[in-house]
Amino acid sequence: MSAGVATEGTDPPPLEVRGLIKRYGELTAVAGVDVTVNRGDVYGYLGPNGAGKTTSLRMMLGLIRPTAGSVRLFGRDPMATVQALRGVAGFVEAPTFYPYLSGRRNLELLAAFDGGEARERIAAALDTVELASRAQDRVGGYSHGMRQRLGIAAALLRDPRLLLLDEPATGLDPAGMRDMRRLIRRLADGGMTVLLSSHLLAEVEELCNRVAIVRTGRIVYEGEIAELKRGAGTVYRLQTTDDERGLAVARAQPGIRDVRGEREAILFTADPEAVAALSQALVEAGALIRAMAPQNVTLEDLFFSLTEDDPAAPRGVAPVPEPEPTA
Repeated sequence: MSAGVATEGTDPPPLEVRGLIKRYGELTAVAGVDVTVNRGDVYGYLGPNGAGKTTSLRMMLGLIRPTAGSVRLFGRDPMATVQALRGVAGFVEAPTFYPYLSGRRNLELLAAFDGGEARERIAAALDTVELASRAQDRVGGYSHGMRQRLGIAAALLRDPRLLLLDEPATGLDPAGMRDMRRLIRRLADGGMTVLLSSHLLAEVEELCNRVAIVRTGRIVYEGEIAELKRGAGTVYRLQTTDDERGLAVARAQPGIRDVRGEREAILFTADPEAVAALSQALVEAGALIRAMAPQNVTLEDLFFSLTEDDPAAPRGVAPVPEPEPTA
Protein backbone atom coordinates (compact mmCIF):
# COMPACT_ATOMS: atom_id res chain seq x y z
CA MET A 1 0.00 0.00 0.00
CA SER A 2 1.23 3.45 -0.80
CA ALA A 3 -0.10 6.95 -1.27
CA GLY A 4 1.47 10.32 -1.54
CA VAL A 5 -0.34 12.61 0.88
CA ALA A 6 0.27 16.24 0.07
CA THR A 7 1.29 18.74 2.72
CA GLU A 8 -1.73 20.48 4.14
CA GLY A 9 -2.10 24.19 3.56
CA THR A 10 -4.79 26.70 4.32
CA ASP A 11 -6.98 25.82 1.32
CA PRO A 12 -10.17 23.80 1.92
CA PRO A 13 -9.87 20.03 1.44
CA PRO A 14 -11.03 18.56 -1.88
CA LEU A 15 -14.02 16.95 -0.18
CA GLU A 16 -15.62 17.65 3.19
CA VAL A 17 -18.92 16.03 4.18
CA ARG A 18 -20.69 16.72 7.47
CA GLY A 19 -23.86 15.15 8.83
CA LEU A 20 -24.98 13.87 5.43
CA ILE A 21 -28.46 12.28 5.56
CA LYS A 22 -30.71 10.97 2.81
CA ARG A 23 -34.20 9.64 3.56
CA TYR A 24 -36.78 8.09 1.25
CA GLY A 25 -40.03 8.21 3.15
CA GLU A 26 -39.52 6.29 6.39
CA LEU A 27 -36.32 4.61 5.19
CA THR A 28 -32.91 6.14 5.72
CA ALA A 29 -30.27 5.34 3.11
CA VAL A 30 -27.55 7.60 4.52
CA ALA A 31 -27.62 8.35 8.23
CA GLY A 32 -25.21 11.12 9.16
CA VAL A 33 -22.01 10.56 7.18
CA ASP A 34 -18.88 12.61 8.00
CA VAL A 35 -15.96 12.34 5.57
CA THR A 36 -12.87 14.43 4.87
CA VAL A 37 -10.71 13.68 1.84
CA ASN A 38 -7.40 15.55 1.99
CA ARG A 39 -5.20 16.61 -0.89
CA GLY A 40 -3.15 13.70 -2.19
CA ASP A 41 -5.34 11.02 -0.59
CA VAL A 42 -6.29 7.82 -2.33
CA TYR A 43 -9.39 7.35 -0.22
CA GLY A 44 -11.44 4.15 -0.11
CA TYR A 45 -15.18 4.41 0.51
CA LEU A 46 -16.28 0.94 1.56
CA GLY A 47 -19.41 -0.86 2.65
CA PRO A 48 -21.65 -3.85 1.91
CA ASN A 49 -24.22 -3.69 -0.88
CA GLY A 50 -27.08 -1.46 0.21
CA ALA A 51 -24.97 0.46 2.74
CA GLY A 52 -25.61 3.81 1.01
CA LYS A 53 -22.29 4.25 -0.81
CA THR A 54 -23.72 5.14 -4.21
CA THR A 55 -26.35 7.44 -2.70
CA SER A 56 -23.56 9.23 -0.80
CA LEU A 57 -21.49 9.65 -3.97
CA ARG A 58 -24.46 11.09 -5.83
CA MET A 59 -24.94 13.68 -3.09
CA MET A 60 -21.22 14.47 -3.12
CA LEU A 61 -21.46 15.23 -6.85
CA GLY A 62 -24.66 17.24 -6.50
CA LEU A 63 -26.73 14.70 -8.48
CA ILE A 64 -29.33 14.34 -5.71
CA ARG A 65 -30.21 16.68 -2.87
CA PRO A 66 -29.41 15.64 0.73
CA THR A 67 -32.21 15.52 3.28
CA ALA A 68 -29.77 17.14 5.72
CA GLY A 69 -26.08 17.85 6.08
CA SER A 70 -23.53 19.51 3.84
CA VAL A 71 -21.06 18.70 1.06
CA ARG A 72 -18.14 20.96 0.18
CA LEU A 73 -15.93 20.42 -2.86
CA PHE A 74 -12.83 22.58 -2.39
CA GLY A 75 -15.01 24.63 -0.05
CA ARG A 76 -17.93 25.01 -2.50
CA ASP A 77 -21.48 23.63 -2.23
CA PRO A 78 -22.46 21.55 -5.32
CA MET A 79 -26.16 22.17 -4.63
CA ALA A 80 -25.65 25.94 -4.66
CA THR A 81 -23.66 26.37 -7.87
CA VAL A 82 -22.43 24.24 -10.74
CA GLN A 83 -19.10 26.04 -10.33
CA ALA A 84 -18.55 23.85 -7.26
CA LEU A 85 -17.76 21.00 -9.67
CA ARG A 86 -14.84 22.84 -11.18
CA GLY A 87 -11.81 20.60 -10.72
CA VAL A 88 -14.02 17.59 -9.88
CA ALA A 89 -14.89 14.64 -12.14
CA GLY A 90 -15.77 10.97 -12.02
CA PHE A 91 -18.63 8.57 -12.56
CA VAL A 92 -21.27 6.87 -10.43
CA GLU A 93 -21.98 3.27 -11.39
CA ALA A 94 -21.00 2.29 -14.96
CA PRO A 95 -20.20 5.11 -17.41
CA THR A 96 -22.41 5.15 -20.50
CA PHE A 97 -21.61 6.14 -24.07
CA TYR A 98 -23.15 6.07 -27.54
CA PRO A 99 -22.26 2.51 -28.64
CA TYR A 100 -22.50 3.29 -32.38
CA LEU A 101 -19.90 6.08 -32.15
CA SER A 102 -16.16 5.72 -31.72
CA GLY A 103 -14.44 6.28 -28.42
CA ARG A 104 -12.89 9.49 -29.73
CA ARG A 105 -16.20 10.80 -31.07
CA ASN A 106 -17.88 10.17 -27.70
CA LEU A 107 -15.13 12.17 -26.01
CA GLU A 108 -15.49 14.96 -28.58
CA LEU A 109 -19.19 15.30 -27.77
CA LEU A 110 -18.46 15.42 -24.04
CA ALA A 111 -15.70 17.97 -24.60
CA ALA A 112 -18.15 20.17 -26.50
CA PHE A 113 -20.41 20.25 -23.43
CA ASP A 114 -17.52 21.25 -21.17
CA GLY A 115 -16.03 23.77 -23.59
CA GLY A 116 -12.76 25.53 -22.81
CA GLU A 117 -9.70 23.38 -23.38
CA ALA A 118 -11.46 20.03 -22.92
CA ARG A 119 -11.17 19.10 -26.60
CA GLU A 120 -7.41 19.65 -26.51
CA ARG A 121 -7.11 17.07 -23.72
CA ILE A 122 -8.70 14.19 -25.68
CA ALA A 123 -5.48 12.78 -27.11
CA ALA A 124 -3.69 12.91 -23.75
CA ALA A 125 -6.66 11.32 -21.96
CA LEU A 126 -6.77 8.44 -24.44
CA ASP A 127 -3.03 7.92 -24.00
CA THR A 128 -3.36 7.93 -20.21
CA VAL A 129 -6.00 5.18 -20.22
CA GLU A 130 -4.17 3.28 -23.00
CA LEU A 131 -6.99 3.51 -25.54
CA ALA A 132 -5.27 5.59 -28.23
CA SER A 133 -4.94 2.60 -30.54
CA ARG A 134 -8.69 1.84 -30.27
CA ALA A 135 -9.95 5.43 -30.30
CA GLN A 136 -11.50 5.12 -33.79
CA ASP A 137 -13.35 1.89 -32.96
CA ARG A 138 -17.02 1.93 -32.05
CA VAL A 139 -17.65 1.76 -28.31
CA GLY A 140 -20.15 -1.06 -28.93
CA GLY A 141 -17.17 -3.27 -29.69
CA TYR A 142 -15.26 -2.35 -26.53
CA SER A 143 -14.81 -4.79 -23.67
CA HIS A 144 -16.23 -3.88 -20.26
CA GLY A 145 -12.76 -2.89 -19.06
CA MET A 146 -12.23 -0.63 -22.07
CA ARG A 147 -15.54 1.15 -21.40
CA GLN A 148 -14.52 1.66 -17.77
CA ARG A 149 -11.22 3.17 -18.91
CA LEU A 150 -13.04 5.35 -21.43
CA GLY A 151 -15.13 6.61 -18.50
CA ILE A 152 -11.96 7.70 -16.75
CA ALA A 153 -10.74 9.33 -19.98
CA ALA A 154 -14.01 11.29 -20.09
CA ALA A 155 -13.40 12.44 -16.51
CA LEU A 156 -9.85 13.51 -17.39
CA LEU A 157 -11.17 15.93 -20.02
CA ARG A 158 -12.11 18.18 -17.10
CA ASP A 159 -8.51 18.24 -15.85
CA PRO A 160 -9.74 17.24 -12.36
CA ARG A 161 -7.95 17.69 -9.08
CA LEU A 162 -10.46 15.34 -7.41
CA LEU A 163 -11.59 12.12 -9.12
CA LEU A 164 -14.56 10.14 -7.73
CA LEU A 165 -14.88 6.57 -9.02
CA ASP A 166 -17.74 4.22 -8.15
CA GLU A 167 -16.75 0.55 -8.46
CA PRO A 168 -14.42 1.08 -11.45
CA ALA A 169 -13.17 -2.53 -11.40
CA THR A 170 -16.54 -4.28 -11.03
CA GLY A 171 -17.00 -7.00 -13.63
CA LEU A 172 -13.39 -6.92 -14.81
CA ASP A 173 -11.29 -10.03 -15.27
CA PRO A 174 -7.98 -10.26 -13.36
CA ALA A 175 -6.03 -8.56 -16.16
CA GLY A 176 -8.60 -5.76 -16.32
CA MET A 177 -8.44 -5.26 -12.56
CA ARG A 178 -4.65 -5.09 -12.75
CA ASP A 179 -4.83 -2.48 -15.52
CA MET A 180 -7.39 -0.42 -13.60
CA ARG A 181 -5.24 -0.57 -10.45
CA ARG A 182 -2.19 0.60 -12.39
CA LEU A 183 -4.18 3.43 -13.96
CA ILE A 184 -5.47 4.73 -10.63
CA ARG A 185 -1.97 4.47 -9.17
CA ARG A 186 -0.54 6.53 -12.06
CA LEU A 187 -3.18 9.21 -11.59
CA ALA A 188 -2.52 9.39 -7.85
CA ASP A 189 1.24 9.48 -8.35
CA GLY A 190 0.65 12.41 -10.71
CA GLY A 191 -0.86 14.41 -7.84
CA MET A 192 -4.58 13.72 -8.31
CA THR A 193 -6.76 13.12 -5.24
CA VAL A 194 -8.91 10.01 -5.71
CA LEU A 195 -12.01 8.80 -3.87
CA LEU A 196 -12.60 5.16 -4.75
CA SER A 197 -15.79 3.31 -3.86
CA SER A 198 -15.18 -0.43 -4.16
CA HIS A 199 -16.00 -3.82 -2.69
CA LEU A 200 -12.65 -5.27 -3.88
CA LEU A 201 -10.91 -4.96 -0.55
CA ALA A 202 -7.52 -6.26 -1.64
CA GLU A 203 -7.42 -3.59 -4.34
CA VAL A 204 -8.38 -0.89 -1.84
CA GLU A 205 -5.75 -2.06 0.64
CA GLU A 206 -3.07 -1.85 -2.02
CA LEU A 207 -4.11 1.53 -3.42
CA CYS A 208 -5.55 3.56 -0.56
CA ASN A 209 -3.98 5.30 2.42
CA ARG A 210 -7.28 6.20 4.13
CA VAL A 211 -10.76 4.66 4.21
CA ALA A 212 -14.28 5.20 5.41
CA ILE A 213 -16.27 2.04 6.16
CA VAL A 214 -20.04 2.42 5.97
CA ARG A 215 -22.62 0.16 7.59
CA THR A 216 -26.37 0.70 7.13
CA GLY A 217 -25.80 4.30 6.15
CA ARG A 218 -23.42 5.18 9.00
CA ILE A 219 -19.65 5.54 9.17
CA VAL A 220 -18.22 2.87 11.48
CA TYR A 221 -14.57 3.78 10.80
CA GLU A 222 -12.86 6.69 9.11
CA GLY A 223 -9.10 7.18 9.02
CA GLU A 224 -5.78 5.60 8.16
CA ILE A 225 -5.74 1.93 7.17
CA ALA A 226 -2.50 1.53 9.14
CA GLU A 227 -4.16 2.94 12.29
CA LEU A 228 -7.15 0.63 11.85
CA LYS A 229 -4.81 -2.36 11.71
CA ARG A 230 -2.83 -1.25 14.77
CA GLY A 231 -5.98 -1.05 16.87
CA ALA A 232 -7.47 -4.33 15.71
CA GLY A 233 -5.50 -6.84 17.76
CA THR A 234 -4.05 -10.03 16.27
CA VAL A 235 -5.97 -12.41 14.03
CA TYR A 236 -5.40 -16.11 14.79
CA ARG A 237 -6.08 -19.20 12.69
CA LEU A 238 -7.07 -22.22 14.78
CA GLN A 239 -7.59 -25.89 13.88
CA THR A 240 -8.84 -28.40 16.45
CA THR A 241 -9.83 -32.06 16.64
CA ASP A 242 -13.46 -30.91 16.79
CA ASP A 243 -13.90 -27.57 15.03
CA GLU A 244 -17.65 -27.42 15.65
CA ARG A 245 -17.08 -27.65 19.40
CA GLY A 246 -14.03 -25.39 19.14
CA LEU A 247 -16.11 -22.73 17.39
CA ALA A 248 -18.67 -22.80 20.20
CA VAL A 249 -15.97 -22.57 22.86
CA ALA A 250 -14.23 -19.66 21.11
CA ARG A 251 -17.50 -17.73 20.79
CA ALA A 252 -18.23 -18.16 24.49
CA GLN A 253 -14.73 -17.26 25.68
CA PRO A 254 -14.15 -13.73 27.10
CA GLY A 255 -11.70 -11.65 25.10
CA ILE A 256 -12.12 -13.68 21.88
CA ARG A 257 -13.65 -11.51 19.16
CA ASP A 258 -14.85 -11.76 15.56
CA VAL A 259 -15.01 -15.57 15.65
CA ARG A 260 -15.90 -17.30 12.38
CA GLY A 261 -15.34 -20.61 10.63
CA GLU A 262 -13.43 -20.51 7.39
CA ARG A 263 -11.90 -23.26 5.21
CA GLU A 264 -11.67 -26.01 7.87
CA ALA A 265 -10.35 -23.56 10.45
CA ILE A 266 -11.52 -21.04 13.01
CA LEU A 267 -10.49 -17.40 12.71
CA PHE A 268 -10.68 -15.00 15.63
CA THR A 269 -9.15 -11.81 16.98
CA ALA A 270 -7.67 -11.61 20.48
CA ASP A 271 -4.89 -10.34 22.69
CA PRO A 272 -2.23 -12.87 23.82
CA GLU A 273 -3.66 -13.18 27.36
CA ALA A 274 -7.06 -14.22 26.02
CA VAL A 275 -5.46 -16.79 23.71
CA ALA A 276 -3.84 -18.56 26.66
CA ALA A 277 -7.21 -18.85 28.41
CA LEU A 278 -8.84 -20.08 25.20
CA SER A 279 -6.23 -22.85 24.89
CA GLN A 280 -7.13 -24.16 28.33
CA ALA A 281 -10.86 -23.92 27.63
CA LEU A 282 -10.50 -25.91 24.40
CA VAL A 283 -8.61 -28.72 26.19
CA GLU A 284 -11.24 -28.86 28.93
CA ALA A 285 -14.00 -29.06 26.28
CA GLY A 286 -12.28 -31.90 24.44
CA ALA A 287 -11.44 -29.88 21.32
CA LEU A 288 -7.68 -30.39 21.26
CA ILE A 289 -5.58 -27.89 19.36
CA ARG A 290 -4.05 -29.24 16.15
CA ALA A 291 -2.63 -25.87 15.03
CA MET A 292 -2.94 -22.23 16.10
CA ALA A 293 -0.94 -19.34 14.70
CA PRO A 294 -1.24 -15.58 14.32
CA GLN A 295 -1.58 -14.24 10.79
CA ASN A 296 -1.34 -10.83 9.18
CA VAL A 297 -4.58 -8.94 9.58
CA THR A 298 -6.06 -7.77 6.29
CA LEU A 299 -8.46 -4.98 5.45
CA GLU A 300 -10.98 -7.72 4.58
CA ASP A 301 -10.76 -9.12 8.14
CA LEU A 302 -11.35 -5.67 9.61
CA PHE A 303 -14.14 -4.87 7.15
CA PHE A 304 -16.13 -7.95 8.15
CA SER A 305 -15.57 -7.30 11.85
CA LEU A 306 -17.04 -3.81 11.43
CA THR A 307 -19.93 -4.60 9.09
CA GLU A 308 -21.29 -7.97 10.22
CA ASP A 309 -24.80 -7.98 11.69
CA ASP A 310 -24.92 -6.64 15.23
CA PRO A 311 -28.08 -6.87 17.33
CA ALA A 312 -27.13 -3.61 19.02
CA ALA A 313 -26.87 -1.71 15.73
CA PRO A 314 -29.00 1.45 15.41
CA ARG A 315 -32.57 0.72 14.38
CA GLY A 316 -34.64 2.62 11.85
CA VAL A 317 -31.81 2.62 9.32
CA ALA A 318 -32.36 0.37 6.34
CA PRO A 319 -30.73 -0.14 2.96
CA VAL A 320 -32.92 0.97 0.07
CA PRO A 321 -32.64 0.54 -3.69
CA GLU A 322 -30.38 3.20 -5.19
CA PRO A 323 -32.57 5.53 -7.30
CA GLU A 324 -31.51 6.82 -10.68
CA PRO A 325 -29.54 10.10 -10.55
CA THR A 326 -31.31 13.35 -11.23
CA ALA A 327 -29.65 16.56 -12.26
